[in-house]
Amino acid sequence: MSVDVIIEDKRWQAAGLAGLASEAVAATFADLGVPDACEISLMGCNDARIADLNADFRGKPTPTNVLSWPSEERGADIDGDQPKRPADPELGDIAIAYDTCAREAADAGRTMAAHCTHLIVHGTLHLLGYDHERDADATLMEGLETQILGKLGIADPYRIT
Repeated sequence: MSVDVIIEDKRWQAAGLAGLASEAVAATFADLGVPDACEISLMGCNDARIADLNADFRGKPTPTNVLSWPSEERGADIDGDQPKRPADPELGDIAIAYDTCAREAADAGRTMAAHCTHLIVHGTLHLLGYDHERDADATLMEGLETQILGKLGIADPYRIT
C-alpha cells in the first residue's frame, strides 16, 4: 500500500497527516481486501486551495472538507450494490482542507485526528467506487465508514449525541 502525501499547508505536518493517512488507508484496504499494490495520492491544503479545486471540478466555488478523484469509474450500477473492483492500482487522488476539518471537528466535539481519519476513510471509499448519492449506496458507505473507524477506536461519526 502506498499513500503519497503532499503537504501544501504546513499545519497538516503538525497534525500528523502522513501518519493519519497511512493508518486510515491501511484500515480501509484491510477491511475491504484491497491489494497492497494499490496507491493513493493525498494533498493536505487549506480552504482557499480546496475552494479553487471545488470550483474547477464541481462548479462550486466554496470550501469543502474533502474531495476525491478516482482514476477510473468504479461505482455500482444498482443502488446499494458493491462497486467494481479496481483494475488500476493507482486509485486516484484526495484533497483535504485544514480549515474546514478543524472547524468541523470543533463543532462536532471530535478531535482533529479522529475527524481527519474519518474524512480520509471517506475519500478512500470514494476512490474505491463507493458513493452516497443514492439512499442504499449511502447506507452501504456509511456502514463501512463506521465499521472501519470502529476498528481504529473512533466512534461512529454519524451517531447523533
